[in-house]
Amino acid sequence: MNQVRRLAFVASVLSVLAAFPAQAEGIEEAIIPSIAPTPSAEIPRLSELEQPAASIDAWVAQIAQSLVQVTGVEVNVTEAGLAIALETSEPLQTPSTSVVGNALIVDIPNAVLTLADGDQFEAANPAEGIALVSVTDLVGDRVRVAITGVDAPPTASFNIDRGLVLAVTPGTETAGAEEDAIEVVVTGTQEEGYVVDNATTATRTDTPLRDIPQSISIIPQQVIEDQQILRSRDALRNVSGVGEGNAFGGSRESYVIRGFFTIDTLRNGFLERGNFRTFRELANVERIEVLRGPASVLFGNLEPGGIVNFVTELPLENPQYVVELQGGSFSTIRPSIDFTGPLNDDRSLRYRLNAVYERSDDFRDFDQGIERLFIAPVVSWEIGDRTDLILELEYLRDERPFDRGIIAFGDGLADIPFDRILGEPDDVTSVEEFSAALRLNHQLSDDWTLRNGVRFFTTDNSFQFARVGALNEATGELTRSDWSDNESTFWNYSIQSSIQGEFSTGSINHTLLVGVDLLRITDAFDNRSSATPPPPINIFDPEYRLADRPDRSDLTERFVFRDEIDNIGFYVQDQIDLLDNLILLVGGRFDIIEQDSRFNGVDSSQTDEAFTPRVGIVYQPIEPLSLYASFSQSFTPNSGTTVDGDLLEPERGTQFEIGARGELFDGRVIANLAAYDLTKRNIAVTDPNNTDFSIAIGEQRSRGIEFDVIGEIASGWNIIASYAHTDAEVTDDGGSLLEGNRLADVPQNSGSLWTSYELQSGNLEGLGFGIGLFFASDRPGNLDNNYEIPGYVRTDASIFYRRNNFRAAINIKNLFDIDYIQNASFGRTANPGTPLTILGSVSIEF
Repeated sequence: MNQVRRLAFVASVLSVLAAFPAQAEGIEEAIIPSIAPTPSAEIPRLSELEQPAASIDAWVAQIAQSLVQVTGVEVNVTEAGLAIALETSEPLQTPSTSVVGNALIVDIPNAVLTLADGDQFEAANPAEGIALVSVTDLVGDRVRVAITGVDAPPTASFNIDRGLVLAVTPGTETAGAEEDAIEVVVTGTQEEGYVVDNATTATRTDTPLRDIPQSISIIPQQVIEDQQILRSRDALRNVSGVGEGNAFGGSRESYVIRGFFTIDTLRNGFLERGNFRTFRELANVERIEVLRGPASVLFGNLEPGGIVNFVTELPLENPQYVVELQGGSFSTIRPSIDFTGPLNDDRSLRYRLNAVYERSDDFRDFDQGIERLFIAPVVSWEIGDRTDLILELEYLRDERPFDRGIIAFGDGLADIPFDRILGEPDDVTSVEEFSAALRLNHQLSDDWTLRNGVRFFTTDNSFQFARVGALNEATGELTRSDWSDNESTFWNYSIQSSIQGEFSTGSINHTLLVGVDLLRITDAFDNRSSATPPPPINIFDPEYRLADRPDRSDLTERFVFRDEIDNIGFYVQDQIDLLDNLILLVGGRFDIIEQDSRFNGVDSSQTDEAFTPRVGIVYQPIEPLSLYASFSQSFTPNSGTTVDGDLLEPERGTQFEIGARGELFDGRVIANLAAYDLTKRNIAVTDPNNTDFSIAIGEQRSRGIEFDVIGEIASGWNIIASYAHTDAEVTDDGGSLLEGNRLADVPQNSGSLWTSYELQSGNLEGLGFGIGLFFASDRPGNLDNNYEIPGYVRTDASIFYRRNNFRAAINIKNLFDIDYIQNASFGRTANPGTPLTILGSVSIEF
């Protein structure tokens, strides 16, 4: 691995030397906050404290007093444009921002307008280039500041240390891009609503969705809250063409995207890879970005179907303390906290702490339920005006039954209760994970930014189960082949360094990104099994515990392997504004991967090199409509050799995609329609002339149409919906019987619809309802296509109440208690979906 290590060392040294700016002024003040003791005379007496309300009228009055009152508005002309100041008695919460037409909209939560001279403020033509400034009350205890430009939306930066101060600069027609209209000087703003306008996963830059020539969907935190989602699989069912993959008995999380299986994900842009990872925790997730189609051009060797990026919450500038309790069916109990705020006087040093504990029974007949503990502290530090540092830690412990599900019978599923298990009641899997990440961003100038990051991730997984064998369909007797005891350890080290710059060549604007990634993976696995198998059971009348589970020390090593992988990748990307409404995206990446393996004492090694390109174009005939087309490729190293001793060429994915993305209802709703043709080639198959070796001639193809829509149709009425038609099949398998078979666990038709409405006024203001449908057509349970999983339509519903800083909700999942299959497992087994579930929650924000 000398070549990769030398390159890694050089890249690391250069990134560190370039990263840390020569500015350390004010560091001591940033680290050490000013703390002074409080004299006892200043401590209020109990009688002086505000007492709880003793009546409904008094309670309502206290709620009104808890809102931050905006008592005045001041507008002054500056050299750059305008300064707008809102006068308040207390600090405001972080506003949300958006652009509608030529207007910049700033919405302030938990506030009320109490002007002395009226219930709203307006200033017409206050400065050149600004047509109108208005400040109004909104339902839901919000205040809106709207600044309308003459030719284009204005740009603004804001500060909320005392009240709200907006520094406004008139927009120009050439500015054009909505993303330029908001320049936020606070960090870690909390996103609200169903629409997120920008994404980072598709380009590794903060790019408006309308400028991206590839399918990308975003599941915002509001959807996660409204549907009370605890697992990522339930979030991703809102996205077209995405389903859950083989979970290996519950010991890992995986997905099927555009027909192709993957276990790889991103966490804030860092690649997470590992066979035996437990289910991701969503307690600290701000949004989930799903890029469909090849992503190797930016993230290296990946399956071609797509990638999921979990973007986590950052610390906020103002204190916020949220406590939530969830509970419901199967004895579920889940308390959680989300605390954030500043650590010093100037608020340059901030923290955030998410923690959750979860305990529930399993709906299947296991001895063990599910128990999880998750803790995630984050600290961010603004080191001067141009540099920020973010430290993130995560710890997760998860214990649950190891469950292969139910078994196929004939060309369908066995007619047995969905809570029946085929292993043993004490089959179990236990996972412990830890990660640490450090991100350093430095703005070299107004146009150039340097980003560096390092992340360490490790997981330890153990699982024990009675392995399911063959089924005698005439008698219902199911053999169990052995007692299996497994231990897995995984380490992942990542280093990222990139520079992003904006410049022009004549009238053409460029956003250039150049970067390098370093990745080291160590994966160790030890499987032991018994010489004597567990007794068989009858699936129609099972008897368990007919034999004791042997100790691990009494088992025989079946296979032991250890992989060490070094990967270095160099990439470059240019987003080129050829015209105001024509954008060209061009990028390429070169990877070197060296792998050393030991399997049952036999050593092997291989080196792979690959170049992956992407080209895309976006045309916007009118402002709210984008038409796009793209070509992209992926690669994944193969294992195995030919009869001549040569290494197999890497698997290659190639996709052609066309689509249209539109903004409806003044940008409150985003819709995307895409058609794609995706082919995966060089799949390793057995050499028909020598079965001890392989040849890379296999091919699988997926073609489809996808539609997604998300947004706020009207005030309080939200929607997220999707539909996918996926035609995925084996097109070449070296002449075997698999050619023409459909890919496993991929329905031809699938989709979702979730909509909610919250009353915006009256005595019941804040009361809301939600309803959702999730469906999938019949799908093959395995690549042999020898049994089929039936389709289903699942219905969910919710009722919730939101008022000021209080929220309560009841979600009913699988309302009609249908039997359905969540995902296919190994061979001829499949995992049932959860039956009727009621989950309630109460949360309060301080």
